[in-house]
Amino acid sequence: MLTAEQIMAANKANVETLFGLTTKAFAGVEKLVDLNIAASKAVMAEAAGTTQAFMGVKDVQELMALQASLLQPAAEKSAAYAMQAKEILAKTGGEFSASFESKQTEAQKAFVGLVDSAAKNAPAGSETAVAVMKSAVSAANNAYESVQKAVKQATDMAEANMAAVTNTAMTATKTATKKR
Repeated sequence: MLTAEQIMAANKANVETLFGLTTKAFAGVEKLVDLNIAASKAVMAEAAGTTQAFMGVKDVQELMALQASLLQPAAEKSAAYAMQAKEILAKTGGEFSASFESKQTEAQKAFVGLVDSAAKNAPAGSETAVAVMKSAVSAANNAYESVQKAVKQATDMAEANMAAVTNTAMTATKTATKKR
């Protein structure tokens, strides 16, 4: 049976975890805001320079050359921005996942302890019911672990696909720039 002290300790730990996760979430958002501000400043500065360059164009050949010279750096900057944003989100998500996994492990241990305690205090003849309960807990834990593995594999595959698409886009941009 849970005591009042155990319940209070669990509540305190949960509140501390909540505040810790909130702090991590704000840090992640702050990094994304900083990235977006830096990107916006760079875009504004480049837009001014590009506008000046386009205003100085004298013929179609010069226009085509200017356009080609801007294409590859723009693609590279977009890819760099996407990678930085992905890193920020991955780090923040990883911190959340680690915290949730830790709490899940603690909850599983507490539940198993509760089941074991109930089993010790169960009346004679209830061994079958206790065995069924333990088996159900074990099956639930195994299912949870399988889902975690599947989600991780899907995430890894999505990240690999994103990297492949980015590399393909960068290669296509470089090839298109060289042909002009």
